[in-house]
Amino acid sequence: MTYAFGLNGRNVMVTGGASGIGWCCVEALTRDGANVVIVDINAEGAEKAAETVRARGGRALALSFDVRDTAATEEAFSRAEAEMGPLDGLVAAAGIARSAPATEVTSDLWEAVIGVNLTGLFYTVQAAGRRMVARGRGSIVTIGSTSSIGGQAGRAAYCAAKAGVVGLTKDLAIEWGSYGVRINAVGPSVTDTPMVRNGLPEKFLTDVVAERTPLGRLGMPEEVANTCLFLLSDLSSYITGTLLMVDGGVSSGFFTAQNGRDLSSKAMLAAGKYKE
Repeated sequence: MTYAFGLNGRNVMVTGGASGIGWCCVEALTRDGANVVIVDINAEGAEKAAETVRARGGRALALSFDVRDTAATEEAFSRAEAEMGPLDGLVAAAGIARSAPATEVTSDLWEAVIGVNLTGLFYTVQAAGRRMVARGRGSIVTIGSTSSIGGQAGRAAYCAAKAGVVGLTKDLAIEWGSYGVRINAVGPSVTDTPMVRNGLPEKFLTDVVAERTPLGRLGMPEEVANTCLFLLSDLSSYITGTLLMVDGGVSSGFFTAQNGRDLSSKAMLAAGKYKE
């Protein structure tokens, strides 16, 4: 179903925009008439996504940089605004997932997950915020998770990063609100994306996620994208500093499976760290 959010003609950057939730945001934005800057570490994927938008009659720019690199981030924002005009919105959707029992988390794993999902996200929203604060307008959406408000066995780094995203979002809402800049987070549960399908055992998706979700299924990336567009739009003009859950009711409850030993990772399942 297509909805109208009033974003026609606005310029919006989407990090992680070549796949998953990011790509669904790009599609939804272009259907609503927005111009998009598609950012992805996968340069080929970003350009292919932009070509798809252009083929449909939309306006798109593809950029590729590592969100952990502050200089590259600043350079990319400058180029985006030089070629597309001032940014009205940002969806910070770039993210990775790595799993291991907490006792086995390596420094490389920790730094990678925290680096992309929290540090890199901060650099991205900081670059956007500097420009939006100066202009006195703008809306930013960060991607949190159900892991922002509760743990999940085997995902210490991911949960720490996603909890940090919400804390950061609330702080920036306070700092930037008086300048006319809003920032909110969305909190998806397990969403049916390639990253999820590649990383979680099928039995976990059906017997744990769907079975323990009040709406009885995984979320769809389009549903997360629609929520992001709502928060970017003037329909949410008095909302800032909020974590809006998009989780089918998962966060309404408390229980997990196997006394917290459902480590929810194909890699750990194959390595014999736990059994289904």
